[in-house]
Amino acid sequence: MTEKTISIEGINPLDIFGVNDANLVLLKNHFPKLKVIARGTEVKIIGSEDQIGLFDRKFALLILHYERFGKLSEHDVRDLLEAEGETAMPEPFTGTDVLVYGRHGKLIKARTPNQQKMVDSCKANDLIFAIGPAGTGKTYTAVALAVQALKNREIKRIILTRPAVEAGENLGFLPGDLKDKLDPYLQPLYDALRDMLPSQKLLGYLEDGTIEIAPLAFMRGRTLNNVFAILDEAQNATHSQLKMFLTRMGRTAKFIVTGDITQIDLPKNQTSGLVQVTKILNNIPGIDFIYLNEKDIIRHKLVTKIISAYGQESNKTINNNKDQTDEHGN
Repeated sequence: MTEKTISIEGINPLDIFGVNDANLVLLKNHFPKLKVIARGTEVKIIGSEDQIGLFDRKFALLILHYERFGKLSEHDVRDLLEAEGETAMPEPFTGTDVLVYGRHGKLIKARTPNQQKMVDSCKANDLIFAIGPAGTGKTYTAVALAVQALKNREIKRIILTRPAVEAGENLGFLPGDLKDKLDPYLQPLYDALRDMLPSQKLLGYLEDGTIEIAPLAFMRGRTLNNVFAILDEAQNATHSQLKMFLTRMGRTAKFIVTGDITQIDLPKNQTSGLVQVTKILNNIPGIDFIYLNEKDIIRHKLVTKIISAYGQESNKTINNNKDQTDEHGN
């Protein structure tokens, strides 16, 4: 007989084992040949080595699911336990350090290999571009890196900015002054910060300018020294706007540019600066490009399928347009 203890320290046991240990009961029923004992933040498994190995693998998938989606229902547990082989979820990614200890003890760290590439690249480069679809954690990881740098006193200020381009809405019809109009658009940045900093500390940083959240147009004419600056939704920045932002970079500054080139909201007669910059700056030392994909998506599992479906539809449209062009001899 073999014995192994698994720790879930840093996670509320109730979130994993479920109300009245409902999730734990499902685990025990799925592994009837094992003796499973849960005490506090530890799970002890006693049984054959091969059964313990299988349990370890499945339990790691449950933890990964919880870390990605913030919950673990009985339905989730059943799906993951019944899934065959490697099709359930990708191999759990655990080879990374905590970036920030967030509110309520939340451990904020890279959750996927490509997010870890962002972390590693930020240590080696002063300017990185993180490009990928929605839900891949580009902005969240970038904000975590900025908060970490602030806490470590590597920089004095954090600046978070976005181009003020409407995604099908018209900001002019929103009530209030300019700040009131733009705050909802910048809400994802506030949400990330609220995860990582106590409310009063965040409020103090915003009031004294240690953390500044502003539209991209407000960056013009400035030199950003001792700053960690993040340009989010950069696919909606024009060529001149992106160039303007990049040339604000002062001494001892770190810049991260994030964007999704599949969701460009610019008018049809304008080209995304993010699309162009991948060709202009891709061979300059000190600048790195990180590409995230569907495997990095950490939102609801349906988001991966939605993005994949839209990608297939987009490819069909491109191929159809190409076929029509060929038919006309152009």
